[in-house]
Amino acid sequence: FNADFDGDQMAVHVPLGNAAILEAQLLMLASHNILNPANGAPIAVPSQDMVLGLYYMTKERKSTKERIVKGEGLSFYSPEEVIIAYNEKAVDLHASIKIKVRQIENGKPVEKIVNTTVGRVLFNQIVPAEIGYINELLTKKMLREIISNILKVCGMARASHFLDSIKNLGFEMAFKGGLSFVLEDVIIPKEKAELIEKGYKEVEEQIMLYENGFITNNERYNKIIDTWTHTNNRLTNLLLKQYAQDNGGFNPIYMMLDSAARGSSEQIRQLSGMRGLMNKPMKAGSTGHDIIENPILANFKEGLSVLEYFISTHGARKGLADTALKTADAGYLTRRLVDVAQDVIITIPDCGTLRGVVATTLKKGEEVVETLHDRILGRVSVHDIYHPNTGELIVSSGEEITEDICDVIDKSPIEQVEIRSVLTCESKRGVCMKCYGRNLATGRLVQIGEAVGVIAAQSIGEPGTQLTLRTFHIGGAAGSVTTQDHIDAKYDGIFDVDELKVVAGERTIINEQHEATGTEKVNIVISRQAEMRITDVKTGIILTQNTIPYGAILRVKPGSEVKKGTLLCNWDPYNALIISEMAGKVEFDNIVEGVTFREEQDDQTGYKEKIIIESRDKTRSPAIRIVDKKEVPLINYNIPVGAHISVKDGDKIKAGTILVKIPRNIGKAGDITGGLPRVTELFEARNPSNPAVVAEIDGQVSYGKIKRGNREIIITSKTGETKKYLVPLTKQILVQESDYIRAGFPLSDGAITPSDLLAIKGPTFVQEYIVNEIQEVYRLQGVKINDKHFEVIVRQMMRKVLIEDPGDTLFLEKSVVDKWEFMEENDKMYEMKRILDEGDSKEFKKGDIISARKLRDANSILKRQDMKLIQACDAVPATSSQILQGITRAALQTRSFISAASFQETTKVLNESAIHGKKDYLEGLKENVIVGHLIPAGTGLRKYQKAIVGSTEEENMLREEEEERVIQKS
Repeated sequence: FNADFDGDQMAVHVPLGNAAILEAQLLMLASHNILNPANGAPIAVPSQDMVLGLYYMTKERKSTKERIVKGEGLSFYSPEEVIIAYNEKAVDLHASIKIKVRQIENGKPVEKIVNTTVGRVLFNQIVPAEIGYINELLTKKMLREIISNILKVCGMARASHFLDSIKNLGFEMAFKGGLSFVLEDVIIPKEKAELIEKGYKEVEEQIMLYENGFITNNERYNKIIDTWTHTNNRLTNLLLKQYAQDNGGFNPIYMMLDSAARGSSEQIRQLSGMRGLMNKPMKAGSTGHDIIENPILANFKEGLSVLEYFISTHGARKGLADTALKTADAGYLTRRLVDVAQDVIITIPDCGTLRGVVATTLKKGEEVVETLHDRILGRVSVHDIYHPNTGELIVSSGEEITEDICDVIDKSPIEQVEIRSVLTCESKRGVCMKCYGRNLATGRLVQIGEAVGVIAAQSIGEPGTQLTLRTFHIGGAAGSVTTQDHIDAKYDGIFDVDELKVVAGERTIINEQHEATGTEKVNIVISRQAEMRITDVKTGIILTQNTIPYGAILRVKPGSEVKKGTLLCNWDPYNALIISEMAGKVEFDNIVEGVTFREEQDDQTGYKEKIIIESRDKTRSPAIRIVDKKEVPLINYNIPVGAHISVKDGDKIKAGTILVKIPRNIGKAGDITGGLPRVTELFEARNPSNPAVVAEIDGQVSYGKIKRGNREIIITSKTGETKKYLVPLTKQILVQESDYIRAGFPLSDGAITPSDLLAIKGPTFVQEYIVNEIQEVYRLQGVKINDKHFEVIVRQMMRKVLIEDPGDTLFLEKSVVDKWEFMEENDKMYEMKRILDEGDSKEFKKGDIISARKLRDANSILKRQDMKLIQACDAVPATSSQILQGITRAALQTRSFISAASFQETTKVLNESAIHGKKDYLEGLKENVIVGHLIPAGTGLRKYQKAIVGSTEEENMLREEEEERVIQKS
């Protein structure tokens, strides 16, 4: 409640009426709220001490010379025997024994002899018989699975009883085990010193390279950060291995971590590894290196030096300050979400739409982020789905996809399923049951009257406070991401590349001692859109897909067979390159010292570098031309600001030579915008601070003139259509002349705006994009929220359309109207006629819209009287384009003015509503609360208001009276 005890007051609500007591019990009783509405996982899960106790009792201990485990290897006939033996102290809690138990296989109980431990036998005494014998080491994750399984099989009442039992058992066992830790339990690996030694060596090598002028300062910094990140990771892995072996796996710290009762590997790393890299104290908005390149090598057990302590305090304090500020932001986000989605209620059983969204396994590069199983569970299928191999029907159209069906689909070769979604639901008010699917809080199909909008808003808003508050425990230790610089084959198969252009070039081989030993001939990729894939040799199914970046060295010939683990290509992770496609002589164009470039001499190495700077003279655009022997220009490369030139004017070069290196900013901590600001940015559909310029058509790139500090880029499609774009010269242009690119490809660096995506790729794409991008932020924090909640909000963001051409309707051009109003108005235009010339009719005027029938009648009357007939044509419907609104805009433009006024900008909303003469039909929740009605959701649904409740005798009496009346009438 966020209450503190310095005089806060609180109201206590006591339900008095019978109906109120019943309703309060149904909705609020703890045992009715076991599942989390955000993701369907059990929310009533034991934590901390309870988990630790259960983990401890189900852990197995093997006998060693120092410590003999009593009763190891004994066999028992029944659990009762084990309990007697344990009570008589004949066996230890952790002894591994054999015992005959009942297990459930394919839904039938079977008697089996299993290898288990005494503790697990004790735990199984409280597990319902229908579940069978649970022979697992209990961690928090495992407990969650067991609880949700018991809920499915045995129902709420048994599950809540089970929860009570494991609470008692967990506390008891944690107490019996005496599970606390002392300083002695913190292990520091002996290998720490040599790992750090190795790290220092690598760092010194980088400094040497830098001093000899092989790499730039930026590269040196990035490589040092990488070295320490790797060292830290190696140390952590080693540490966890040693913890797991200490005391036969019974080290208290390790047990707390392993059972997921408390703590993370991150915290243990700081306790007994090294604190690692720290963030720099930064003024807001300043750029530059965010991470101090000398890590804190000490851990908390060894103790920090004064300097290390000083650096540490900064991070810890920042964490506390951020926390205080973030809470307000998170609360405001929730409020906006509730306001935009409050009127989304389940109104009808089925809207009858034929559309849906295609769900596939979500992958990021190689790793599976979300399985198909998770994405389709509890949804409704759009089509009948048949098994590709056997041809049998798995699920029919309009049927809910249950756990069993999911398992069948998982085992089959099916890769995508089209499911009903809130995004494509066609009900005019609210959404329908089939499009929403399962209510995650009950595990059954959603009911009519469920306020799914508010549930969605709360599910998304509630973890908001956790999003960027993760800084608190780690205290400013930098989470830097090591950069990918190669692609390996993840499977055996055939390696292929689409749209590949390569140029043969040479690269210097540098040995361990950092000396150039020779050159190797390599193929360098110079296409922007090279897509590689590995396909199965037999079936031809695509196993993996990836984009190969420009400038990468291709190590395998396309079309050849590769084995798993083969290096396919590698590239320089620290620099973007520009590579010459032709051989010839280098000519500089507009590269003038002090105007478009400055020479930076490195103090340490004396090595000079040319770095392109922004020129005051906007007409000058630095470029490198490659000319042939007769001085005929072959190709021209434009060079962005900040690039380092690697060749000299007049050099004769081979194809594949690196002309320019553009340093990438990597030493940044974590994400550019992560956490709450990113979520807000997406929900508000804001344009990022430096948006990319995006191509709207497929075509060939050519460069135009320079206008006012902008470079003109022209794209010509195969049909001859051209589009011109202006890109500021300060931006790095991602395409070179004569590249062929596809629509939606960014021409310059920066983030792509949602509105561009909507215009180019269409509404479906942008909806998926927003849902996936927001999910990405939550996933990084380990928060699970079901997609359907995001879909509800995104549906509300896309309620409105922009009128492009009103046709014969009453809309105004460029006005924003509700999608359904637009469709209704257009349906009215169907079979209507517009009068071009009223003829001799007195009834109609030119420009009137009338139905075809009226026109026919009027004309037949005129014909009989030999008068001039009415001339008419078909009425033209309006055309519109979909728009994407941020949640604040969408909430303010809702149909109910009471709801909008109670949200923000009250005076403005009320003034405009008064001018427009708006009516409020009280359809949502907020407006009903404000006028003091029951909300139209749940039991307050209007159809239940008219229901009469009485006894069966009364009903029979009324029916008899009704029948008599009918008989009398007839």
